[in-house]
Amino acid sequence: MSEHDLNWKYVDESVVEADAVARARQLSLELGIDAVSPAVGAQLAVIAAAARAQTIIEIGTGVGVSGLWMLQGAREAHLTSIDVETEYQQHARDQFAAAGIAPARIRLITGRAAEVLPRMNEASYDLVLLDADPSNVIEYVEHGLRLAAAGGTVLVPHALWKGRVADPAKRDDIPVAFRGLIGELAASGAVAVAVSPAGDGLLQIVKLGS
Repeated sequence: MSEHDLNWKYVDESVVEADAVARARQLSLELGIDAVSPAVGAQLAVIAAAARAQTIIEIGTGVGVSGLWMLQGAREAHLTSIDVETEYQQHARDQFAAAGIAPARIRLITGRAAEVLPRMNEASYDLVLLDADPSNVIEYVEHGLRLAAAGGTVLVPHALWKGRVADPAKRDDIPVAFRGLIGELAASGAVAVAVSPAGDGLLQIVKLGS
């Protein structure tokens, strides 16, 4: 095993997930949902806490793994979560309730992200998580930056896409889209950008104020 792989394995295995997150992760596995890894989840919690997030929106509810992690870091935040799967959202609602999160802090919207996002209020969210169809990642990030308040953060899991983004020989659509997106954001003076190699990668974008 390479040094990189050992580091990745250590970081992921060093995370201790709360019982509520562990239950949601097990349910995700049973349903075949690719939830964020423990290491990425821990980063979500740290970023949410550091941002003192009060308003969070995510694309890709799943059964609540990422939402639980973010609310663990931002304990007074309100979460709006969008997913096309009604069944998954019902499971997520149950997981949030089991974790003791007040229903008034959770807003679940069932629908296609491309149709729901344009209706959401711009510059209204401290934290935006985009964990949905990676083939539309550029469009989703454009929406995410519109929704984020000045100083807000946009997060994109799976930003290294199974190790293919780092390999320039991989020319299929998703790696190309991520490479183009990361390069464009890195050259922009309107945002601060970093990519964490944890899990399958986490793209972190902070919308800078004027």
